[in-house]
Amino acid sequence: MKARLYNKYVTEVRPALVEKRKYKNVHEVPKMEKIVVNMGVSASLEKGAIDDAAKDLSQITGRKPVISKSRKSIANFKLREGQPIGCRVTLRRDQMYEFFDRLVATALPRIRDFRGISPRSFDGRGSYSLGIGDQTVFPEIELDKIKRQQGMDITIVTSARSDDEALDLLKLMGMPFAESK
Repeated sequence: MKARLYNKYVTEVRPALVEKRKYKNVHEVPKMEKIVVNMGVSASLEKGAIDDAAKDLSQITGRKPVISKSRKSIANFKLREGQPIGCRVTLRRDQMYEFFDRLVATALPRIRDFRGISPRSFDGRGSYSLGIGDQTVFPEIELDKIKRQQGMDITIVTSARSDDEALDLLKLMGMPFAESK
């Protein structure tokens, strides 16, 4: 069974984009390709910090994260080559749509004083990045079991050629953008 948001994309979003942008071919219509969730962990923290971040990320995404290791030694940051510095998960297809649905419907509205996300965080090629300062906005995380506050970066990669196309796609998918003044 396909994800609820994928069915919405096929039945509502894609026809609306074709009508608005006058695409001639269905394959021209932008779509979400993947979502990358990344948690960076300070190298100066204790050894269990990376394990805790990986456990939280696996609870949030439902996938086992890949541990990122440093490529170079940097003395000023007390960083050694090969030292674990973060973890990330790449979501595609149904898992991507399920995560996006949970992000938009439950996680973002739980952020304190939330008035929408910035529409200026596009990279120029149709990808959108946002940072979340605390992992506790996701309902999968139990507040009693976390040891430290941990933020994360979420990048939504689309097949859109420009930021305007990607903005239209994400707005129609339900992303709560703040109104620009």
